[in-house]
Amino acid sequence: MKKYLLPMFFVLSACGTATIDRSAITDKHPRQIVSAYSYYGWSEQTHREKLEELVGVDPVEIEWCAAFVNAVLSEEGMEGSDTVSAFPLTAKSFMLWGEEVKTPQSGDIVVFPRGEPWQGHVGFYVRTKIIDGVPNYLILGGNQDDSVNLSFYPASLAISIRRYSPQSL
Repeated sequence: MKKYLLPMFFVLSACGTATIDRSAITDKHPRQIVSAYSYYGWSEQTHREKLEELVGVDPVEIEWCAAFVNAVLSEEGMEGSDTVSAFPLTAKSFMLWGEEVKTPQSGDIVVFPRGEPWQGHVGFYVRTKIIDGVPNYLILGGNQDDSVNLSFYPASLAISIRRYSPQSL
């Protein structure tokens, strides 16, 4: 993975929400999901050096959800947000990446808001689950509670759903 320089104003609190059982990943998912899942459970504290090697930034010092998505895409031979944005370490850089879709499929990238207008969170869509009558997206991503895990996010909070499309990059 490429090493990126990031201005210090991009260093803020961690992305993510509560985690869930990891039994949701099967071979029916696209390769980027299977690849991302191979890092499941890696945390900033117990896998700091390995994560830094994978994502190209120190995960304790830099928000790394977008770096994780970019690293997984790179492993799978797919272009990342660095091809469409000068700020590939920001989650919202993925709003320029791929093709926008309305209904997610496994492997799509979902962008959520967080904090300041330029901030966000990004991860791979796995599936939708209705929780207390509300659709939630199960997201596989990095920097979710400081680790690679599966977390639910209300679908209504998604600000962009992106699908890999080499011709759009």
